[in-house]
This record gives sequence, structure tokens and C-alpha cells, in this order.
Amino acid sequence: MSSIHTHPQRNTIRLQLRQSLVLKDLPAAAWTELERQLEIADFGKGDLLVHQGHSAMEQFFILDGILKRVVSDPKGKEMILRFAAEDDMDTSYAAWRLGRPMPYSIVAVTKVRVAKLSMQHWVEFLERDAAVKAHFEYEVMSLMSEVMAHTITLHLLDAPGRLSRFKRKHPELLDRIPKKELASYLNLTPETLSRLKKRKQPDER
Repeated sequence: MSSIHTHPQRNTIRLQLRQSLVLKDLPAAAWTELERQLEIADFGKGDLLVHQGHSAMEQFFILDGILKRVVSDPKGKEMILRFAAEDDMDTSYAAWRLGRPMPYSIVAVTKVRVAKLSMQHWVEFLERDAAVKAHFEYEVMSLMSEVMAHTITLHLLDAPGRLSRFKRKHPELLDRIPKKELASYLNLTPETLSRLKKRKQPDER
């Protein structure tokens, strides 16, 4: 890991951060303060960034690659809750505020580069700017709503409908997520997913 200031690609990283849904409207003074705290970290496919059940929590801004949220039961069965890619983020914020262990893991789907800081430092940063905090909490609520909508979708839509909805919501990710991962997210077998992708999909619901 390295700071932005010492990273050889620091100019590119700064531009990427400026496109973040959460950070793009930060005032100049806040940018300067936050940049000093961010660390740049690279992860390989399958690496765990945050572990379900642990108390160590961080805030991630995705620069390159794709992350997923995964929840596991005691028998090891996994459910993918969401994917996130460039310009997006993932967070431990809700668990931190509730004083609870992480209810899910955050895992690299592909090679990933993130800018990150501890949740304690991120919360301290938010508390100094009410507008930034309000915008971030709105994005967190939107993210949680997205996860809930996906869970409902698994019960209400048939297989073609689930794929069709994903194509409408996340067309930029359709061909970037490994087939096995996307099939798991949609609660399909890889074979069913391949078959559905080859045929014309029904209109969106």
C-alpha cells in the first residue's frame, strides 16, 4: 500500500477519485484533508478486503476492478448481495454505526485497486462536514435499497426476468463479471445463464 502523494500513478488516481459518486462534489479543503488519509491498495482475484463477522472495518473507493458483497451461512453456503465497480464504493458504515460485527464479506471479483481508509477515520471526516455526510448516507441508503430489491427479485422473477433486470440495471458489468459469479448472483446455474444470454430476452419488468 502507498499514499496518493507517493504513488507513481497519483495523477491518474486523483482523476479517478474525482469521478466517485461519493467524492465528486467534495470542496477543495475536504479533498486536501481526505487525500492525506487515503491509502492505495491492490488486491488479486478472490482476495478478501473485509471479513464477515470481524470488527475491523474500512471504507473503499473503487479505482479499478470489481468487488462483491458476500454473506455466508455456518455451512459455508454463499449468497452474493451486490457487485460494485469503478466510480462506486463499498463500506462497513452501517455495521460501524450499529456497533455490530460485519454482516458480510467484501471480496475482489477481479484484480482490484482501491483507495481506502479505516472506518473510524472516515466517520471522523464525515462529522466535520454535514453536507458530505448527508450525501454519503444517502448513497448508503441507496445501496441498501439496491440489495433489498435484488433479494426480492430472486423470489418474484423467473430466470429470464432476473437476467433481464440485471442487464437493464448494470449493462456495463454484464460481460465483465465471470459467468460463475454472475450465475450465483442471479441464483442460476452457469449453464442456464449461458443459454439465456444466447437467446433474445423478454422486455424489462
